[in-house]
Parts: sequence; structure tokens; C-alpha cells
Amino acid sequence: MQVRKTATLVLDDGSEFHGFSFGYDKAVAGEVVFNTAMTGYPESLTDPSYAGQLMVLTYPLVGNYGVPPFSIEENDLPTFMESEKIHAEAIIVSDYSEEYSHWNAVESLSDWLKREMIPGITGIDTRALTKKIREHGVMMGRIVISDADNEVESGKVKDESEMPDYGSINYVDRVSCKDIIVYRPDGTSSTYPIGSDNFQLSSFNSQLKHVVLLDCGVKANIIRCLLKRNVTVVRVPWDYDFNTLEYDGLFISNGPGDPDTCDVAVQHIRKALAGDKPICGICMGNQLLAKAGGASIYKLKYGHRSHNQPVRMVGTERCFITSQNHGYAVDNDTLGADWEPLFINMNDGTNEGIKHKTKPFFSSQFHPEACSGPTDTEFIFDKFVALL
Repeated sequence: MQVRKTATLVLDDGSEFHGFSFGYDKAVAGEVVFNTAMTGYPESLTDPSYAGQLMVLTYPLVGNYGVPPFSIEENDLPTFMESEKIHAEAIIVSDYSEEYSHWNAVESLSDWLKREMIPGITGIDTRALTKKIREHGVMMGRIVISDADNEVESGKVKDESEMPDYGSINYVDRVSCKDIIVYRPDGTSSTYPIGSDNFQLSSFNSQLKHVVLLDCGVKANIIRCLLKRNVTVVRVPWDYDFNTLEYDGLFISNGPGDPDTCDVAVQHIRKALAGDKPICGICMGNQLLAKAGGASIYKLKYGHRSHNQPVRMVGTERCFITSQNHGYAVDNDTLGADWEPLFINMNDGTNEGIKHKTKPFFSSQFHPEACSGPTDTEFIFDKFVALL
């Protein structure tokens, strides 16, 4: 068994949690959030929505099924992950499993973290840490790894590095694509630099519907779900004015950070609302669509990050167990006269989706494409494609 360096998580209220490093040894800072899912750390770590965050897993034993291969398909989408790399700043667990066993595993979680230069801490009392976050709300924190130049002595951390102001950083801009990427149902894709003379939607298969995907930090499985429904997906950067394109429908993706930092996207979406082309959003997409419609967004005390959030479709008795990852929510009381809630969270009554009363615009705060997680809400994609 290898000798681990000691590691300390320091919260911005001065609290310290001591453990051991099992990932890459470097100091990082970010917003400390907790996820109550029992499985799915490969998908969660590669979810761009975790950019800028230190992810605490409440399930005690982590790493026992290893990590699947980071293979890339012909269309440049990862086979088993949600993006091209780990986006979380770090992972914090109670008990890391040194040994792993799974038919599809090719490396340990520890080796993966080290390869991607992401810290991991084990030996932390994640129950006490989660209780603190639930009572106080999410807060900034930093991880300090002990070494010859930066030792942890007498319970005090010598590192005095500044913590970033999470809400002021446009993380969507950091994780969004920089070029236009076209994905086709036949498994191929093409990339076009912004302003390229070679990019013309009319040059693609006219028998297929064309969906513009506004990339705010999209998970790969959203693209997979759309392609599975036989549409061409045109992925564009978050601040791209897609209104200049001829398309059949607009899809707004999930993403990290504060939606108030994405006003450029909101203005472009607002232009689209003047038309009648179908619009669908997921997670951040729900919030940006709501903002474009005139609603306000607020920050949740500690967010929804789990695989077991119950939501009810408004006006029905249909309830779904959903996978979620968000720290902000739409204020139902600020929805305009043309809008109404589509889903409501059964735990705390917060908004889980909106819809326009007369036009084909709707969204969900949860992840209907979630992996790992339930798939019984994939009807969101079916409804959107049927409207095209």
C-alpha cells in the first residue's frame, strides 16, 4: 500500500477537514458542493456543470468499480464519459477503495485523477461536512496537500491563497465549444471555425431536421439522445447568435455557474422567442429560457445534486425520480403571464421546468438524459423532436 500525503480541506468559515490525498497532489480552490448519488462518479466528474467546484460524495465507499476506457467515437463524442475531460476541481470522499472490479474498468479512480491532474481526498468525515453545508449553505473552500514547502501543522494550514468568487466567474464561457460542430445521425461530425465560409446548413441532409444546440457546457448524452432521434445537431458556442441560421429547433444545454453571467445568450434566446420554432432547455437551459422570458433566478442554499430528486408534472399526479446537478433555480413567482411551471420539486417546491402557454417552448431543470440515472424522462426529447 502506497504512503499517502496528508491533505486538508479548508472552508471559508475557517473549518478544516483532514484526510489523505489519493489523486493528483496540488492545491486547488472552488465552491464546495455535495452529491448524494450512490454511483456515477465517472459521469459526474466529466459533467461540465461541475466546473469550479469541489465535489463531495456522500456515499461512503467510492472507487470500487474503477473507471471505464476514455474511448472516442467516430463523431468525436466520448463513449462512456460526459465530456472530453474532468471538469470538477477535486473530489472528496469518505473511503476510497484501493481495489476495483468491473467488466468495463481499465484503470482506478486514483490513476485517472493523477493522469488528469485532479486532486482527490479520502478519509474525510463527509457526513459532518455535508451537515455543515446543509446548515450553512454552499461555501468556498480550498484543498492543501502537505509537502516539504507547505506542511499542515497543529491543525493550521499555512496556505493563504485567495479563493475565487464563484458567482462572478463565467464558467459557461470556459467550458463551451469555441467552434461550430455538426453531428450527424450516421455517426460522423464536422468542425467549422466561427466565420468559416464552408459552414452552410443548407449543405447538410435536407431530409433531416436541424437542431441548433446552444452549448453552455453540454453533456455528451444530450447529443447522443438527439442523434438517436434522427436529427442533425449543430452545436454552437454559448454566445453565438444562432438567429442568423436557418434551423428547425433550438436546444439549450446544461452548464456551470451563475446564469446571470450569460446575458449575451439570454438576449439571443429572447430573439428566438419572437418566433415559433420549438425550443427546449435542460438545467442551465431552463434558467436561461426563463430569464429570456422575463423571470428571475436565485441561488439555492445547497442545490440539488443527486439521482433521486422527485418531481411532479404540474396539473397531473405523475411523479418522476430524476437526476439533477444545479445550484440555481427559477423563481416561479416571476414568470410572465405567458409562462407557467411544467415541473415542481416534491422535496422543496422549487421550479423544475417551465413551458409557454401557446408556443412550443418548454424546459426541465432536471437531466432527462442522465447517466447513470433513470431514463424514464427521456420523453422530453421525444416531445421536442415531435414538434420540429
